[in-house]
Amino acid sequence: MHGPVTGPTEGPPPPSALPDIATEPAVSPNVTGRPLRRMMACAAPAHLSVALVWGAVPSILLALQIQRTVGEGAKVGTLALVTTVGAIVAMVAQPVAGAVSDRTRSRFGRRTPWIVAGALTGGTALIAMGFTRSVPAVLAAWCFVHIGYNFAMGPLSAVMPDRVPAAQRGKYAAVLGLGSMGGSLLGQTLGAVLEDRITPAYVLLAGLSITAVTVFVLVNPDRSNQDMPREPFRVAEFVRGLLPHPRKHPDFFWVFVGRLCTYQSYFLVLGYKLYILQDYIGLGDEAISHVPALAGAGVAGILPSTLVCGPLSDRLGRRKPFVVASATLVGCAMLVPLAVPTTAGMLTMAFLVGLGFGCFQGVDTALISQVLPSQKSFARDLGVVNIAAALPQALAPAVAAAVVLGPGGYQALFPAAAAFGVLGAVAVLRVRSVR
Repeated sequence: MHGPVTGPTEGPPPPSALPDIATEPAVSPNVTGRPLRRMMACAAPAHLSVALVWGAVPSILLALQIQRTVGEGAKVGTLALVTTVGAIVAMVAQPVAGAVSDRTRSRFGRRTPWIVAGALTGGTALIAMGFTRSVPAVLAAWCFVHIGYNFAMGPLSAVMPDRVPAAQRGKYAAVLGLGSMGGSLLGQTLGAVLEDRITPAYVLLAGLSITAVTVFVLVNPDRSNQDMPREPFRVAEFVRGLLPHPRKHPDFFWVFVGRLCTYQSYFLVLGYKLYILQDYIGLGDEAISHVPALAGAGVAGILPSTLVCGPLSDRLGRRKPFVVASATLVGCAMLVPLAVPTTAGMLTMAFLVGLGFGCFQGVDTALISQVLPSQKSFARDLGVVNIAAALPQALAPAVAAAVVLGPGGYQALFPAAAAFGVLGAVAVLRVRSVR
């Protein structure tokens, strides 16, 4: 939704601030009061349960599974291969899921069928991954995990622009950010605790996500949209829309770039934290026991920044200052282990990244919801924005592996990550329609 955030009043900005979608019909009723609070209470565990998967599996359980399958010598390159391919699949799956759900007509609404089916598919593939004993089988199962959960999360993310008033999106986005980041960090702890029980861990994660997502759709049902006209699907238009157009929708383009750079900063270092602890900090086999402490430090940063920044951005009617400051903090925090290559340095980095990324996740999500090009394609456009989150996951392992295996070693990761964080902040400064 275009237009500036005018303050903590109820309702969207004035029609004059909404040139692209003001005349488009609402597809789902806005929720306020108790229904909105109920929806937020269910959204947090739904997002947390899926974030547990992304926190526990790629950097802990999958890293250990690969390490035990191929050995020390091939672990870095193999993990890079599996995570890169999986992230590429995710990058394609989410906008496709969004486009499909935008055009779905059912008595359960256009999001619910895909949210449930996606969670079931992702959970089933995750369980299957626990019983695989070869790299090709792990890779195939991991790709289906990405397909399933992205088909769930694309439509689930569209619930906010579909049904939450613009003036309340900072609070809702804070809840989503708290669930997503909290789940990611708690997932790291869960992965470390269950390091010797990888298959049961996968079963547990699948069960939690399927349950939480199902509860969300049952408690917060959408209305039927069977009578709503179906937009025709045009392949050429869909392909052109996979990347934001800098001239047609400049603000949408710049928030895309800002998220892309900030996530790249995050994943360049955090995606390799286990190996960094093992090889750069020098903890060896003891590294896995320090992962819960890193997660705890991150949670300590995330909780205050997420709980404060999202609602405060609603009250002040400002999004950009929060996003710019948080992206800058994420980038600068990545330099701490370079200056202090110790466990204490890693803990300090994790706390500062938690502070920055908690604020970024919450407020940036609200900012994005206000610059989406069209109400008719909320889920697809959010899927496009989430390419900015998935693409770094595809690029970061390959880039990090090249750096680590080259003359720069682990030390070169930290300044590169810092530069991306600052670039993310600069990109958001270019947004004009939202303050």
